Amino acid sequence: MQLRGSSPTSEIDLHAAVNANTENGVPHGALLNTFAEAVLGTDDAKLDTVRNAIVTELGPAALVDAAAVIGGFMQMDRIADAAGVPLDDFVVEATNDVREDLGLHNFASARNTLGVAGTPGTL
Repeated sequence: MQLRGSSPTSEIDLHAAVNANTENGVPHGALLNTFAEAVLGTDDAKLDTVRNAIVTELGPAALVDAAAVIGGFMQMDRIADAAGVPLDDFVVEATNDVREDLGLHNFASARNTLGVAGTPGTL
């Protein structure tokens, strides 16, 4: 699944969201993916290493920006999961192919998004 990036000639590969070995097409995307994985992981040494790499390659402001994006996403995702907020029916239909292609139905949280029984829109 490809999306257009900020440049009309750039493409972003959404498979990189679920496979860190996929080049995502985002400038410094591999480094940012590594940071996201390290933030969600348990290896503090890896997290320190990638933080330092971001500061060295992109500057301290980029580290703050990347951490804020991860934190904001995690906050919204956890709120939606805790509240059991399902996707709207039109969103389920419009995104089913993408979710299937990326294997998002296999994540435990898909139960919350698609309903307890895995049926869109049911809780």
